[in-house]
Order: sequence, then C-alpha cells, then structure tokens
Amino acid sequence: MKKITFVLLIAFLSSCAAKNSSDSKKEELRKFKTELIELQQKISDLENELADDPANEVNGSFEILVGVKEMAYEAFNHYFEISGSIEAAKSAFISPELNGQIKKIYVAEGQGVKKGDLLAKINTSILESNISGIETGLELATIVFEKQQQLWNKKIGSEIDFLTAKNAKEALEDQLVTLDAQLDQAFIKAPYEGIIDNIMQKEGDLASPGIQIMQLVNLDKIYINADVSESYLPVIHKGDTVDLSFPVFPDLTLTEQIHHISNIIHPQNRTVSLQLRIRNKNEILKPNGMAIIRINDFSSKEALVVPSIIIKQDMSGSFLYIVKQENKNWIAEKRYVKPGVSYQDQSMITEGVAVGESVIVEGYNQISDGSVIKIR
Repeated sequence: MKKITFVLLIAFLSSCAAKNSSDSKKEELRKFKTELIELQQKISDLENELADDPANEVNGSFEILVGVKEMAYEAFNHYFEISGSIEAAKSAFISPELNGQIKKIYVAEGQGVKKGDLLAKINTSILESNISGIETGLELATIVFEKQQQLWNKKIGSEIDFLTAKNAKEALEDQLVTLDAQLDQAFIKAPYEGIIDNIMQKEGDLASPGIQIMQLVNLDKIYINADVSESYLPVIHKGDTVDLSFPVFPDLTLTEQIHHISNIIHPQNRTVSLQLRIRNKNEILKPNGMAIIRINDFSSKEALVVPSIIIKQDMSGSFLYIVKQENKNWIAEKRYVKPGVSYQDQSMITEGVAVGESVIVEGYNQISDGSVIKIR
C-alpha cells in the first residue's frame, strides 16, 4: 500500500512541475512579444526622425537642408509707439452762479440733454420777493416821474424835482435788471448737448459757485493726449498721419492726423505734448481710457530686409550666411554685414549683401562657414 501511494505522489509532483514549466514559458513568451512591440515602435520613431533630419547623406557627403530668401529691394517702415490718454472734447462740471438751496433737479444720471435744457433750479423765493418789491416801487417811481415830466414840460416846478424823479425811476429800473439777471442765473441750463454722467448733489443741498452739482459730457469728439520724447522732434510734425489702437478694443484701429504739438519742452521729463482730435464713432471710447499711438519715423522704398533673428554676432561684428556655389555643390558662406534700422522681426541690411544674392533664413543654426547645403 505504501508503495502505491509513493508512486502516485511522484506522478502528481511530475505533473505539477510540467504545468509550472509551461506557464513560465508562456509568461516569458508574452514578455518577449511586448518587448518586441516596444522595440518596433522605437525603430519606427527613429526612422521618422531620420527622415526629417536636415542633414541627409547624398553621394557620400552630408547636405544640410536650408531655406533661402533672394535679396530684392522692398519697402521698409519703422515705427515707434507711445501711450496716450483719452479726453472728452466737451466735459463740463456744472455749478451754480449764485449761492442758494437746490430746489429742483430736472435730470437723472445717464440722461441725454440738448443745449439750453433746464438741469436744476436754485431756490429764489427771497430774490423773487425782492423783485416784486422793486417792481412795486418802480410803478410808483414811474408815475411820479411822468407827473414831474409833464410839469417840467409846462415850465412848472423845479428842475431838481424833475431830475430827482427821473433818477429814482432809472435806479429802480437798473436794480430790476440786475435782479432779473440773478433770477435767470438760478436756472441752471445745459451749455451744450451731451449726457449727464454724474450728479454730486441732491435737492435740498446748499449750492454755491465753484461747487459741482453734476457733470455733463459730450463724447461725439475726443482728444488723444500724449507726451513724446524731444528726440523725436525732427521726425514728427503737425498734420503727420499716425495709427491708433486701443487695448480694450483690439479690433478697433484708426488712422488720424496730429492736430497739435506743443512748443514747450517739459523740463522734468524732456518731452513735448502731442494731441489728436478725432470723431468718436458710436461714442465707444471713454475719457481717461488708454490709446496706443504708432508713429512712422523712418521709411525706405528700396531696402534690403532680412529676418532679424538670422543676424548673428561674433568678435568681428554682425554676420549672416549666404548661398555660394563651388563646383557642383552649394555651400554656406559667412558674410559680415552692417545692419540698419530694425522693426518688429525685420532688419535692414545697409552693407554686405547685394540684390540677387540668396540669404539663408531657415536652417541657419545648423550650418557654419563652408557647410555643404541643399536648398529646399
């Protein structure tokens, strides 16, 4: 019996060992297949990178792929930019011309008004009472004057009585004119068409000259004010055309003329004031907003222009690479140049290259003097 059990145990262990060996091989096969897939992907990636490599072996030598620009005369403009501030051409701080209590305000903030519209009224009860008294006195003085005049015309009475009556009447008339003018000042009216932007006081408040009751603004026309360095005085003039843009309205650009340049240089910052006057279409531009003024200070109709980034520097000066043919090969030649004015990403070349020559503008970081190249 023991012998049979032992034989069975041996068979069972052999079976388990065979099964474990099979599972191990399957796991190892799965691992190799995974590594193969990863390796194939790496090979594919390297092949793609080599296909895009600008250095390709042709006929046993390496040629670097480059892009070129053929030099030809073109227009070139240089601009400088300054910040300006928007100002309403018409903006009034409304205040009364006489002291008194605000009896009535006839407008609201944001309301549009016409020239001459009534904005507010100062309490005039005392003034109206004085006018009534003067009018009553004037009626009596007029009657007395007319009686004295009739007597004087008939050579009756004294000249003194006539002149006294005349003077009393005229004095009251003058007083009445003055009081009527003061009464008219109590009615605050709009000096021009515009919008009531802000009301600072309310009905019942005491008002006096110089103390603002409300603000009236007309946005139909605006000023753009800016300060520009005195160094630009030789290149800016009244009537010059400039470009305008507005940070809060990136799609809005305008072309306007310089209306005024001040004749005095500010001693603190060595600048002069510059002003533009423009029509504010749809009244979208608001006072104290910012404007960017772009002014052209240099122009050339026949300039040789290259991307600024291709111009390099060494101990000998500025240089770039041009295309030169040697035997059957195209090579890169290091050429020292004299850069001129630059604007944004473009630069003028004043010396060193000529019309018709080809300047390398792509692949310039991968070449040196004498590199064999291939033009795209």
